[in-house]
Amino acid sequence: MIRIAGLFTAFLILAGASLSPASAEDKTITVFAAASMKNALDEVDAAYTAKTGVKFSVSYAASSVLAKQIEQRAPADVFVSADTDWMDYAISKKTINEPSRVNLLGNSIVLIAPKESKIDNVTIAQGFDLAKLAGDGRIATGDVKSVPVGKYAKAALEKLGAWQAAEPKFAMAESVRAALTLVARGEANLGIVYSTDAKVEPGVKIVGTFPADSHPAIIYPVAATTTARPETNDYLAFLRSTAAKTILEKYGFKFLVSPTT
Repeated sequence: MIRIAGLFTAFLILAGASLSPASAEDKTITVFAAASMKNALDEVDAAYTAKTGVKFSVSYAASSVLAKQIEQRAPADVFVSADTDWMDYAISKKTINEPSRVNLLGNSIVLIAPKESKIDNVTIAQGFDLAKLAGDGRIATGDVKSVPVGKYAKAALEKLGAWQAAEPKFAMAESVRAALTLVARGEANLGIVYSTDAKVEPGVKIVGTFPADSHPAIIYPVAATTTARPETNDYLAFLRSTAAKTILEKYGFKFLVSPTT
């Protein structure tokens, strides 16, 4: 009887040892990320999975939506915001592990038009007439009250003196990717999105770039939530690595930190 019990115990130990690699592979990190991150972050995550076996569940949406979902205790390990305001908001609600926060990426905003549009080479400067340029059509961007790209767009247009005339023509989308789609489908004559979004959508073209000093700096902070799994720290370190930098810069993001190896 003692011998049988001993063999059973040995079997459990061996079984546990054989299952441990599988359990490592079954680990999943849940990421809430700004919609503009999708293509680049999908590739970064695939590289991390190939390296570690850790898998991902990613929700892409406007930073405002994600911050409020995290506030309502949606299960997330990582938050990537397209502006500092919504990360600050999440920190104020005590849903973010503040010491883990890093201002990781930069971006720019551009004016886009459908690929076949006759609009081209727009000089965006003080006094440019966006309303006239749009004609009878609409101008798409994110909701200027909450979606980061919309907030950046409104700030730029106000500084350049173009907001008041153009405001009635704006179609406010729920995210930057929704605005991008409106332009790609020809449902809006123009749009204001991030340069990184325009580069991954073949249905649009960039017709002008907003001066960097016409709006607040575009910064993407990343941080762990207060309920993050332990393996999240290693993933955050990977986001700062040379490997991640290479991928993110390929998509047009600016890397704002010194990369680690």
